[in-house]
Amino acid sequence: MGLRMSNTEQCLNSIENDALHRTFSPIPKRVMDGSEPGDVVPAAVLSGAPVELQARVARIFQPAKTATQSGDWHGHHWRLDWDILQKGHRWENPLMGWQSSADFLQGTHLNFKSKEDAIRFAQKQGYEYFVQEPNNRKIVPKAYANNFMHSPHKLKKIPTK
Repeated sequence: MGLRMSNTEQCLNSIENDALHRTFSPIPKRVMDGSEPGDVVPAAVLSGAPVELQARVARIFQPAKTATQSGDWHGHHWRLDWDILQKGHRWENPLMGWQSSADFLQGTHLNFKSKEDAIRFAQKQGYEYFVQEPNNRKIVPKAYANNFMHSPHKLKKIPTK
């Protein structure tokens, strides 16, 4: 019985451990300071954005079509979002058991009209990024009449029970 902890002790222990992880912030591989080659000064130098923002990797992708049958597909744009911090910035709320986060970029995304616009924005801001190309399916045109076409081979029997 001495090995089991009470719920209060477990909560306090998890809060102490989580407090250590909440202070984690990523370290950028390079910090923009204005001495980069080129005519244009990176926006990261002028914007006053936190240095931790330069350490985040951005993903540029085209969102998938929704699975619903109604409405238009407004997925002809490209989206930029940031990676989720694997280590830290997440903890379990002891009262409700919900996952909480101190990551201010977790639910943030930007939409662009084209992939080139998104890449240009990421380069100008000094973000490291990668492009995830969409998986386009080749749709073969079908007709209802094909269900009743003659087949010279033996038909496949599909039992219903």
